[in-house]
Amino acid sequence: MDYWLTIEVFDGDGSPASAWRRAHGDDLTEAAVTNGARQWGWHEHHWGVVIEVEFTDDEQRDRFRGLAAVRAALDAVPDLAHGLLVYPGRGGGSGSRVPRRPRPIPSAGAGELPTPHEEQHLRLTTLLA
Repeated sequence: MDYWLTIEVFDGDGSPASAWRRAHGDDLTEAAVTNGARQWGWHEHHWGVVIEVEFTDDEQRDRFRGLAAVRAALDAVPDLAHGLLVYPGRGGGSGSRVPRRPRPIPSAGAGELPTPHEEQHLRLTTLLA
């Protein structure tokens, strides 16, 4: 099973998240690698930057999150009040590992319901010989 941690950093007033990445990105990447990260990836967006890090178990993920280097980097984001999201799992746009199957349109291929049958009552009697 994959255990991801996603860190989203938003641009602040006069200080872009890309500058935060240049200042702290190497420290975060080194901390991830030395603490068992299987893979990681940086993503730049018009609103900021995202780093996604994959670990082999949730204990490694949580230990990484508690490292002093990681806490220091998170304390230095451009907008301390509204500029940081940290959550387990991958980012919202990553999708799932198994693609969704298309669902039929509710009216597509709709057939008529079967007409109800009249109930038939049988009367059983016993034969005496």
